[in-house]
Amino acid sequence: MFIFKDFDYLTDGEIDLIINEKIPANEKKGFVPAYKYRITLHNKNEPIGLIDIRIGYNNNLYYGGHIGYEVDKPYRGHHYAYKACKIIKQVALAHHMDKLYITCNPDNIPSRKTCEKLELKLKEIVDLPKDNEMYIEGERQKCIYEWLL
Repeated sequence: MFIFKDFDYLTDGEIDLIINEKIPANEKKGFVPAYKYRITLHNKNEPIGLIDIRIGYNNNLYYGGHIGYEVDKPYRGHHYAYKACKIIKQVALAHHMDKLYITCNPDNIPSRKTCEKLELKLKEIVDLPKDNEMYIEGERQKCIYEWLL
């Protein structure tokens, strides 16, 4: 049985990750447990973005990724997504994960640059399966980046 760990507050001294929600697995939908955080500037309360990490491995995660992030427009260009990924890596390590996938659309240049700055390996650019939820919502391809921990 999965047990969430005490990672409610994480920081690098520049940005903080503050837990918003811990979401249990939903096996029926193929969802693994997840930690969802708001990103703030250090010791500030106002969110500047979001990041989540999904714990475990399944076919959905290959296409959807283990880490999802978004930085609000006024705060882009400061590498906050990169910094948040570096911070959140410790959650994966505490759950004994040895690799993570981060995925993005091929035309999402900022996200691709974040993955490159993290020195992730671009495994492939893949066509989404027609039964995948993202395909059903209109997406067609994903860049699959692998992060060996």
